[in-house]
Amino acid sequence: MDHRALPRLAAPAVAALLAVTTGCTGGPVQGRPGASGLRDPYFPKAGNGGYQVEHYGLDLGYDPADGVLHGRAVITARAQQGLSSFNLDLSGLHVEGVDVDGEAARFNRTGNELTVRPADDLEKGQVFRTEVAYSGRPKALTDADGSREGWITGEDGAVGVGEPVGSMTWFPGNHHPSDKAAYDVTITVPHGYEAVSNGELLSRSEVAGGRTRFAWHSPEPMASYLATAVVGPYKVTTGKTPSGVAVYNAVSPEEAAASERSLARLPEMVEWGIGRFGPYPFGTAGAVVLPAGTLAYALETQTKPVYPGAPQDEALVLHELAHQWFGNSVSPKTWKDMWLNEGFATYAEWLWDEDHGGPTAQRHFDALLAGDTDVDAAADSGWDAFPPADPPGPQDISASPVYQRGAMVLHRIRQEVGDGEFFALLRGWAADHRHGNASTADFTAYAQERTGRDLTEVWDVWLYGKGRPE
Repeated sequence: MDHRALPRLAAPAVAALLAVTTGCTGGPVQGRPGASGLRDPYFPKAGNGGYQVEHYGLDLGYDPADGVLHGRAVITARAQQGLSSFNLDLSGLHVEGVDVDGEAARFNRTGNELTVRPADDLEKGQVFRTEVAYSGRPKALTDADGSREGWITGEDGAVGVGEPVGSMTWFPGNHHPSDKAAYDVTITVPHGYEAVSNGELLSRSEVAGGRTRFAWHSPEPMASYLATAVVGPYKVTTGKTPSGVAVYNAVSPEEAAASERSLARLPEMVEWGIGRFGPYPFGTAGAVVLPAGTLAYALETQTKPVYPGAPQDEALVLHELAHQWFGNSVSPKTWKDMWLNEGFATYAEWLWDEDHGGPTAQRHFDALLAGDTDVDAAADSGWDAFPPADPPGPQDISASPVYQRGAMVLHRIRQEVGDGEFFALLRGWAADHRHGNASTADFTAYAQERTGRDLTEVWDVWLYGKGRPE
Protein backbone atom coordinates (compact mmCIF):
# COMPACT_ATOMS: atom_id res chain seq x y z
CA MET A 1 0.00 0.00 0.00
CA ASP A 2 1.24 3.47 -0.80
CA HIS A 3 1.56 5.14 2.60
CA ARG A 4 1.43 8.61 1.09
CA ALA A 5 -2.16 7.75 0.24
CA LEU A 6 -2.78 5.69 3.36
CA PRO A 7 -5.12 8.01 5.29
CA ARG A 8 -7.01 9.20 2.22
CA LEU A 9 -10.43 7.80 1.38
CA ALA A 10 -12.26 7.86 -1.92
CA ALA A 11 -14.05 11.18 -2.52
CA PRO A 12 -17.60 9.80 -1.92
CA ALA A 13 -16.47 8.25 1.36
CA VAL A 14 -14.92 11.54 2.47
CA ALA A 15 -18.14 13.37 1.68
CA ALA A 16 -20.11 10.82 3.66
CA LEU A 17 -17.80 11.12 6.64
CA LEU A 18 -17.99 14.90 6.59
CA ALA A 19 -21.76 14.68 6.50
CA VAL A 20 -22.08 12.38 9.45
CA THR A 21 -19.77 14.41 11.65
CA THR A 22 -22.48 17.04 11.81
CA GLY A 23 -25.60 14.98 11.09
CA CYS A 24 -27.83 13.00 13.45
CA THR A 25 -29.06 9.45 13.34
CA GLY A 26 -32.78 8.91 13.60
CA GLY A 27 -33.34 5.65 15.47
CA PRO A 28 -34.04 5.30 19.19
CA VAL A 29 -30.95 5.17 21.41
CA GLN A 30 -30.55 1.73 23.00
CA GLY A 31 -27.13 2.23 24.57
CA ARG A 32 -25.45 4.94 26.58
CA PRO A 33 -22.13 6.76 26.18
CA GLY A 34 -19.01 5.00 27.40
CA ALA A 35 -17.05 6.84 30.08
CA SER A 36 -14.36 9.22 28.86
CA GLY A 37 -11.94 8.11 31.58
CA LEU A 38 -11.38 5.22 33.96
CA ARG A 39 -10.90 7.36 37.07
CA ASP A 40 -7.36 6.17 37.63
CA PRO A 41 -6.13 7.56 40.98
CA TYR A 42 -3.47 9.67 39.25
CA PHE A 43 -4.66 9.93 35.63
CA PRO A 44 -8.47 9.98 35.87
CA LYS A 45 -8.99 10.80 32.17
CA ALA A 46 -6.69 8.01 30.94
CA GLY A 47 -8.47 5.15 29.23
CA ASN A 48 -12.14 4.88 28.44
CA GLY A 49 -15.11 2.92 29.72
CA GLY A 50 -17.68 0.69 28.04
CA TYR A 51 -15.42 -1.57 26.02
CA GLN A 52 -12.24 -3.67 26.09
CA VAL A 53 -9.85 -3.74 23.16
CA GLU A 54 -8.88 -7.15 21.81
CA HIS A 55 -6.54 -6.14 18.98
CA TYR A 56 -4.83 -3.08 17.49
CA GLY A 57 -3.84 -3.07 13.84
CA LEU A 58 -1.65 -0.01 13.25
CA ASP A 59 -0.49 0.87 9.74
CA LEU A 60 1.97 3.75 9.95
CA GLY A 61 4.01 5.71 7.46
CA TYR A 62 6.76 8.06 8.63
CA ASP A 63 9.51 10.05 6.94
CA PRO A 64 12.01 11.75 9.29
CA ALA A 65 12.61 14.39 6.62
CA ASP A 66 9.22 16.03 7.12
CA GLY A 67 8.19 14.55 10.47
CA VAL A 68 4.66 13.74 9.31
CA LEU A 69 3.03 10.54 10.55
CA HIS A 70 0.32 8.94 8.40
CA GLY A 71 -1.70 6.38 10.27
CA ARG A 72 -4.61 4.02 10.03
CA ALA A 73 -5.66 2.33 13.27
CA VAL A 74 -8.02 -0.65 13.19
CA ILE A 75 -9.24 -1.33 16.72
CA THR A 76 -11.17 -4.52 17.44
CA ALA A 77 -13.02 -4.32 20.77
CA ARG A 78 -15.85 -5.90 22.73
CA ALA A 79 -18.63 -3.74 24.16
CA GLN A 80 -19.07 -4.20 27.90
CA GLN A 81 -22.38 -2.33 27.86
CA GLY A 82 -24.81 -1.05 25.29
CA LEU A 83 -22.99 1.86 23.63
CA SER A 84 -24.44 4.85 21.85
CA SER A 85 -20.95 6.36 21.73
CA PHE A 86 -17.46 5.65 22.99
CA ASN A 87 -14.18 7.48 23.37
CA LEU A 88 -10.63 6.93 22.19
CA ASP A 89 -7.64 8.75 23.65
CA LEU A 90 -5.77 10.76 21.02
CA SER A 91 -3.52 13.77 21.54
CA GLY A 92 -3.02 16.13 18.60
CA LEU A 93 -3.02 14.78 15.03
CA HIS A 94 -5.75 15.33 12.48
CA VAL A 95 -8.52 12.75 12.24
CA GLU A 96 -9.54 12.32 8.61
CA GLY A 97 -12.27 9.73 9.01
CA VAL A 98 -13.75 7.14 11.34
CA ASP A 99 -15.93 4.15 10.63
CA VAL A 100 -17.36 1.43 12.83
CA ASP A 101 -18.03 -2.00 11.34
CA GLY A 102 -17.65 -0.57 7.85
CA GLU A 103 -20.09 2.31 8.28
CA ALA A 104 -19.08 5.93 8.59
CA ALA A 105 -19.37 7.21 12.16
CA ARG A 106 -19.81 10.67 13.54
CA PHE A 107 -16.94 11.91 15.65
CA ASN A 108 -15.72 14.99 17.46
CA ARG A 109 -12.61 16.07 19.36
CA THR A 110 -12.39 17.61 22.82
CA GLY A 111 -8.91 17.87 24.28
CA ASN A 112 -7.38 14.39 24.18
CA GLU A 113 -10.73 12.67 23.65
CA LEU A 114 -11.98 11.41 20.30
CA THR A 115 -15.69 10.68 20.73
CA VAL A 116 -17.13 8.24 18.21
CA ARG A 117 -20.86 7.79 17.56
CA PRO A 118 -21.55 4.68 15.48
CA ALA A 119 -24.36 4.70 12.95
CA ASP A 120 -26.08 2.01 15.05
CA ASP A 121 -25.86 1.48 18.78
CA LEU A 122 -23.57 -1.34 19.89
CA GLU A 123 -25.01 -4.14 22.00
CA LYS A 124 -23.40 -5.46 25.17
CA GLY A 125 -21.00 -8.26 24.26
CA GLN A 126 -20.77 -7.19 20.61
CA VAL A 127 -17.34 -7.32 18.99
CA PHE A 128 -16.91 -4.24 16.82
CA ARG A 129 -14.21 -2.85 14.56
CA THR A 130 -13.31 0.84 14.55
CA GLU A 131 -11.09 2.27 11.84
CA VAL A 132 -9.49 5.69 12.27
CA ALA A 133 -7.51 7.46 9.54
CA TYR A 134 -5.26 10.21 10.86
CA SER A 135 -2.10 12.19 10.14
CA GLY A 136 0.04 15.03 11.38
CA ARG A 137 3.23 15.84 13.25
CA PRO A 138 2.99 14.09 16.62
CA LYS A 139 3.97 16.09 19.67
CA ALA A 140 5.75 14.99 22.82
CA LEU A 141 4.10 15.38 26.23
CA THR A 142 5.69 16.66 29.43
CA ASP A 143 4.78 14.58 32.48
CA ALA A 144 4.11 15.77 36.01
CA ASP A 145 7.69 14.85 36.96
CA GLY A 146 9.12 16.89 34.06
CA SER A 147 10.07 13.97 31.82
CA ARG A 148 9.12 13.87 28.12
CA GLU A 149 7.18 11.03 26.53
CA GLY A 150 5.07 10.35 23.48
CA TRP A 151 6.51 10.76 20.00
CA ILE A 152 10.08 11.97 20.42
CA THR A 153 11.96 13.12 17.33
CA GLY A 154 15.71 13.19 16.88
CA GLU A 155 18.10 14.42 14.21
CA ASP A 156 17.47 11.39 11.99
CA GLY A 157 14.54 9.42 13.35
CA ALA A 158 11.91 9.13 16.06
CA VAL A 159 10.71 6.92 18.88
CA GLY A 160 7.26 6.43 20.35
CA VAL A 161 7.21 5.81 24.12
CA GLY A 162 4.16 5.88 26.32
CA GLU A 163 4.57 5.69 30.08
CA PRO A 164 2.13 6.68 31.42
CA VAL A 165 -0.06 8.18 28.66
CA GLY A 166 2.21 9.17 25.77
CA SER A 167 1.06 6.47 23.35
CA MET A 168 -1.99 8.60 22.61
CA THR A 169 0.31 11.00 20.73
CA TRP A 170 0.82 8.50 17.90
CA PHE A 171 -2.22 6.22 17.82
CA PRO A 172 -5.82 6.37 19.10
CA GLY A 173 -6.83 3.81 21.69
CA ASN A 174 -7.84 2.90 25.21
CA HIS A 175 -4.68 4.17 26.86
CA HIS A 176 -4.79 2.70 30.35
CA PRO A 177 -2.77 -0.33 31.52
CA SER A 178 -5.92 -2.18 32.57
CA ASP A 179 -6.90 -2.69 28.91
CA LYS A 180 -4.35 -4.97 27.25
CA ALA A 181 -4.55 -6.21 23.67
CA ALA A 182 -2.65 -7.97 20.92
CA TYR A 183 -0.92 -5.77 18.32
CA ASP A 184 0.09 -5.85 14.68
CA VAL A 185 2.15 -2.81 13.70
CA THR A 186 3.25 -2.08 10.14
CA ILE A 187 5.64 0.82 9.62
CA THR A 188 6.71 2.13 6.21
CA VAL A 189 9.83 4.31 6.08
CA PRO A 190 12.29 5.62 3.48
CA HIS A 191 14.86 3.15 2.20
CA GLY A 192 17.91 3.05 4.48
CA TYR A 193 15.94 3.35 7.70
CA GLU A 194 14.99 0.59 10.12
CA ALA A 195 11.55 0.53 11.72
CA VAL A 196 11.23 -1.41 14.97
CA SER A 197 8.22 -2.30 17.09
CA ASN A 198 7.23 -4.90 19.66
CA GLY A 199 7.18 -8.64 19.15
CA GLU A 200 8.29 -10.58 16.09
CA LEU A 201 9.30 -9.15 12.73
CA LEU A 202 7.05 -11.00 10.27
CA SER A 203 8.30 -9.36 7.10
CA ARG A 204 10.51 -6.67 5.65
CA SER A 205 9.73 -5.69 2.08
CA GLU A 206 10.62 -3.02 -0.44
CA VAL A 207 7.62 -1.02 -1.65
CA ALA A 208 7.01 1.76 -4.17
CA GLY A 209 8.65 5.13 -3.77
CA GLY A 210 11.98 3.91 -2.40
CA ARG A 211 10.52 2.80 0.90
CA THR A 212 10.65 -0.25 3.14
CA ARG A 213 7.75 -1.78 5.02
CA PHE A 214 8.26 -3.59 8.33
CA ALA A 215 5.45 -5.77 9.74
CA TRP A 216 5.60 -6.58 13.48
CA HIS A 217 3.37 -9.01 15.37
CA SER A 218 2.71 -9.12 19.14
CA PRO A 219 0.27 -11.93 19.94
CA GLU A 220 0.53 -11.62 23.72
CA PRO A 221 -1.57 -8.97 25.48
CA MET A 222 0.19 -5.63 25.85
CA ALA A 223 -0.69 -2.44 27.70
CA SER A 224 -0.54 0.52 25.33
CA TYR A 225 2.13 2.31 27.37
CA LEU A 226 4.49 -0.55 26.47
CA ALA A 227 3.96 -0.18 22.71
CA THR A 228 6.75 1.40 20.70
CA ALA A 229 7.61 2.44 17.17
CA VAL A 230 11.23 3.35 16.41
CA VAL A 231 12.55 4.78 13.15
CA GLY A 232 16.21 5.46 12.37
CA PRO A 233 19.40 4.18 10.73
CA TYR A 234 19.90 1.42 13.29
CA LYS A 235 22.34 -1.48 13.25
CA VAL A 236 20.35 -4.70 13.73
CA THR A 237 21.66 -7.97 15.15
CA THR A 238 19.67 -11.12 15.86
CA GLY A 239 20.22 -14.36 17.74
CA LYS A 240 18.70 -16.79 20.21
CA THR A 241 19.13 -17.59 23.88
CA PRO A 242 20.21 -21.14 24.82
CA SER A 243 16.56 -22.09 25.40
CA GLY A 244 15.48 -20.70 22.03
CA VAL A 245 14.07 -17.24 22.81
CA ALA A 246 14.67 -15.03 19.76
CA VAL A 247 16.74 -11.87 20.39
CA TYR A 248 16.49 -8.75 18.22
CA ASN A 249 18.70 -5.75 19.00
CA ALA A 250 18.59 -2.44 17.13
CA VAL A 251 21.42 -0.10 18.08
CA SER A 252 22.21 3.42 16.95
CA PRO A 253 25.54 3.11 15.08
CA GLU A 254 27.31 5.66 17.26
CA GLU A 255 26.28 3.70 20.37
CA ALA A 256 27.17 0.23 19.04
CA ALA A 257 30.66 -0.14 20.50
CA ALA A 258 29.68 1.12 23.95
CA SER A 259 26.57 -1.12 24.02
CA GLU A 260 28.27 -4.33 23.01
CA ARG A 261 29.37 -5.55 26.43
CA SER A 262 26.06 -5.07 28.25
CA LEU A 263 23.89 -6.40 25.43
CA ALA A 264 26.11 -9.44 25.03
CA ARG A 265 24.85 -10.63 28.42
CA LEU A 266 21.17 -10.30 27.50
CA PRO A 267 20.74 -13.98 26.46
CA GLU A 268 22.36 -15.06 29.74
CA MET A 269 20.04 -12.73 31.64
CA VAL A 270 16.97 -14.18 29.93
CA GLU A 271 18.01 -17.68 30.97
CA TRP A 272 18.72 -16.50 34.51
CA GLY A 273 15.30 -14.86 34.69
CA ILE A 274 13.65 -18.08 33.53
CA GLY A 275 15.37 -19.88 36.38
CA ARG A 276 14.32 -17.31 38.97
CA PHE A 277 10.87 -16.18 37.79
CA GLY A 278 9.59 -18.91 35.51
CA PRO A 279 9.07 -19.20 31.74
CA TYR A 280 9.85 -16.11 29.70
CA PRO A 281 6.43 -14.58 28.97
CA PHE A 282 7.01 -13.62 25.32
CA GLY A 283 8.34 -15.07 22.10
CA THR A 284 11.13 -12.55 21.67
CA ALA A 285 13.55 -10.43 23.69
CA GLY A 286 15.89 -7.62 22.70
CA ALA A 287 16.77 -3.97 22.99
CA VAL A 288 16.67 -0.67 21.14
CA VAL A 289 19.58 1.67 21.88
CA LEU A 290 18.66 5.21 20.87
CA PRO A 291 21.10 7.97 19.96
CA ALA A 292 22.42 9.50 23.18
CA GLY A 293 20.22 12.30 24.45
CA THR A 294 17.01 11.20 22.71
CA LEU A 295 15.44 10.32 26.06
CA ALA A 296 16.40 10.91 29.68
CA TYR A 297 15.38 7.41 30.81
CA ALA A 298 15.15 3.77 29.77
CA LEU A 299 11.73 2.18 29.33
CA GLU A 300 10.64 -1.45 29.42
CA THR A 301 8.74 -1.41 26.11
CA GLN A 302 7.44 -4.95 25.62
CA THR A 303 10.03 -7.41 24.27
CA LYS A 304 12.43 -4.58 23.30
CA PRO A 305 13.26 -2.06 26.03
CA VAL A 306 14.54 1.28 24.77
CA TYR A 307 17.71 2.81 26.20
CA PRO A 308 18.76 6.49 26.08
CA GLY A 309 22.18 5.74 24.63
CA ALA A 310 24.45 2.82 25.39
CA PRO A 311 23.48 0.98 28.61
CA GLN A 312 26.83 1.15 30.36
CA ASP A 313 25.53 -0.63 33.44
CA GLU A 314 24.40 -4.24 33.02
CA ALA A 315 22.08 -3.73 36.00
CA LEU A 316 19.97 -1.44 33.82
CA VAL A 317 19.61 -4.14 31.16
CA LEU A 318 18.67 -6.65 33.86
CA HIS A 319 16.13 -4.22 35.36
CA GLU A 320 14.33 -3.64 32.05
CA LEU A 321 14.42 -7.35 31.26
CA ALA A 322 12.86 -8.19 34.65
CA HIS A 323 9.94 -5.96 33.71
CA GLN A 324 9.00 -8.43 31.00
CA TRP A 325 7.73 -10.63 33.84
CA PHE A 326 6.82 -7.88 36.32
CA GLY A 327 5.03 -4.97 34.68
CA ASN A 328 4.65 -6.25 31.13
CA SER A 329 3.22 -9.75 31.58
CA VAL A 330 1.78 -8.95 35.04
CA SER A 331 0.67 -5.35 34.51
CA PRO A 332 -0.68 -2.90 37.08
CA LYS A 333 -4.42 -2.37 37.36
CA THR A 334 -3.87 1.33 38.04
CA TRP A 335 -0.89 3.67 38.11
CA LYS A 336 -1.02 3.55 41.90
CA ASP A 337 0.29 -0.02 41.64
CA MET A 338 3.61 0.99 40.06
CA TRP A 339 5.67 -0.55 42.85
CA LEU A 340 4.58 -3.94 41.50
CA ASN A 341 6.60 -3.00 38.40
CA GLU A 342 9.53 -1.10 39.82
CA GLY A 343 9.96 -2.70 43.24
CA PHE A 344 10.06 -6.15 41.63
CA ALA A 345 12.51 -5.08 38.90
CA THR A 346 14.76 -3.43 41.48
CA TYR A 347 14.72 -6.57 43.59
CA ALA A 348 15.65 -8.54 40.48
CA GLU A 349 18.79 -6.38 40.29
CA TRP A 350 19.62 -7.36 43.87
CA LEU A 351 19.09 -11.02 43.08
CA TRP A 352 21.32 -10.78 39.98
CA ASP A 353 24.04 -9.24 42.14
CA GLU A 354 23.54 -11.96 44.74
CA ASP A 355 23.91 -14.72 42.13
CA HIS A 356 26.89 -13.17 40.36
CA GLY A 357 29.37 -12.31 43.06
CA GLY A 358 28.03 -8.91 44.03
CA PRO A 359 26.34 -7.72 47.21
CA THR A 360 23.58 -9.98 48.48
CA ALA A 361 20.01 -8.74 48.64
CA GLN A 362 20.47 -8.53 52.41
CA ARG A 363 23.46 -6.22 51.96
CA HIS A 364 21.46 -3.98 49.62
CA PHE A 365 18.65 -3.88 52.19
CA ASP A 366 21.05 -3.09 55.05
CA ALA A 367 22.87 -0.46 52.97
CA LEU A 368 19.64 1.43 52.34
CA LEU A 369 18.80 1.41 56.05
CA ALA A 370 22.32 2.57 56.95
CA GLY A 371 22.72 5.10 54.12
CA ASP A 372 25.72 3.19 52.78
CA THR A 373 26.16 4.43 49.22
CA ASP A 374 29.30 2.35 48.75
CA VAL A 375 27.14 -0.77 48.62
CA ASP A 376 24.02 0.77 47.01
CA ALA A 377 24.14 4.16 45.32
CA ALA A 378 20.43 4.66 46.03
CA ALA A 379 20.98 4.66 49.80
CA ASP A 380 20.66 8.45 49.92
CA SER A 381 17.88 8.69 47.34
CA GLY A 382 15.03 9.44 49.74
CA TRP A 383 13.70 5.90 49.55
CA ASP A 384 11.72 6.45 52.76
CA ALA A 385 9.90 9.62 51.65
CA PHE A 386 6.52 7.90 51.27
CA PRO A 387 5.03 4.39 51.27
CA PRO A 388 5.48 2.65 47.91
CA ALA A 389 1.81 1.65 47.69
CA ASP A 390 0.65 5.24 48.16
CA PRO A 391 2.67 7.79 46.13
CA PRO A 392 1.50 11.34 46.94
CA GLY A 393 0.75 12.22 43.32
CA PRO A 394 1.41 11.48 39.64
CA GLN A 395 4.81 13.14 39.84
CA ASP A 396 5.89 10.49 42.35
CA ILE A 397 5.04 7.22 40.64
CA SER A 398 8.63 6.87 39.42
CA ALA A 399 10.31 8.17 42.58
CA SER A 400 12.78 6.23 44.71
CA PRO A 401 10.33 4.80 47.28
CA VAL A 402 8.47 3.01 44.47
CA TYR A 403 11.74 1.37 43.43
CA GLN A 404 13.95 0.93 46.48
CA ARG A 405 11.38 0.72 49.25
CA GLY A 406 9.28 -1.48 46.98
CA ALA A 407 12.25 -3.85 46.75
CA MET A 408 12.64 -3.69 50.52
CA VAL A 409 9.02 -4.83 50.92
CA LEU A 410 9.89 -7.94 48.95
CA HIS A 411 12.99 -8.55 51.01
CA ARG A 412 10.99 -8.25 54.22
CA ILE A 413 8.65 -10.95 52.90
CA ARG A 414 11.70 -13.10 52.16
CA GLN A 415 12.96 -12.55 55.71
CA GLU A 416 9.58 -13.57 57.12
CA VAL A 417 8.91 -16.68 55.03
CA GLY A 418 12.36 -17.97 54.04
CA ASP A 419 13.93 -18.52 50.63
CA GLY A 420 11.91 -21.56 49.59
CA GLU A 421 8.54 -19.96 50.13
CA PHE A 422 9.70 -16.60 48.80
CA PHE A 423 10.99 -17.81 45.45
CA ALA A 424 7.94 -20.03 45.04
CA LEU A 425 5.88 -16.87 45.63
CA LEU A 426 7.71 -14.93 42.90
CA ARG A 427 7.30 -17.74 40.37
CA GLY A 428 3.67 -18.32 41.36
CA TRP A 429 2.81 -14.63 41.08
CA ALA A 430 4.30 -14.45 37.57
CA ALA A 431 2.57 -17.67 36.50
CA ASP A 432 -0.86 -17.15 38.01
CA HIS A 433 -1.19 -13.56 36.72
CA ARG A 434 0.58 -14.14 33.39
CA HIS A 435 -0.59 -11.69 30.70
CA GLY A 436 -3.07 -10.12 33.12
CA ASN A 437 -3.41 -7.20 35.50
CA ALA A 438 -3.01 -7.07 39.25
CA SER A 439 -3.32 -4.57 42.06
CA THR A 440 -1.47 -4.14 45.33
CA ALA A 441 -4.45 -5.68 47.13
CA ASP A 442 -4.24 -8.67 44.79
CA PHE A 443 -0.57 -9.13 45.68
CA THR A 444 -0.94 -8.84 49.44
CA ALA A 445 -3.81 -11.34 49.44
CA TYR A 446 -1.87 -13.69 47.15
CA ALA A 447 1.31 -13.50 49.26
CA GLN A 448 -0.53 -14.36 52.45
CA GLU A 449 -2.46 -17.21 50.88
CA ARG A 450 0.56 -18.63 49.02
CA THR A 451 2.92 -18.55 51.98
CA GLY A 452 0.35 -19.28 54.68
CA ARG A 453 1.84 -16.45 56.77
CA ASP A 454 0.30 -13.39 58.33
CA LEU A 455 2.28 -10.57 56.70
CA THR A 456 0.18 -7.75 58.12
CA GLU A 457 3.16 -6.11 59.83
CA VAL A 458 5.10 -6.00 56.56
CA TRP A 459 2.19 -4.31 54.82
CA ASP A 460 1.48 -1.89 57.66
CA VAL A 461 5.09 -0.81 58.20
CA TRP A 462 6.84 -1.19 54.86
CA LEU A 463 4.19 -1.05 52.16
CA TYR A 464 1.71 1.46 53.60
CA GLY A 465 3.48 2.98 56.61
CA LYS A 466 4.15 6.69 56.34
CA GLY A 467 7.15 6.82 58.67
CA ARG A 468 10.66 5.55 58.09
CA PRO A 469 10.67 1.79 58.72
CA GLU A 470 13.15 0.48 61.26
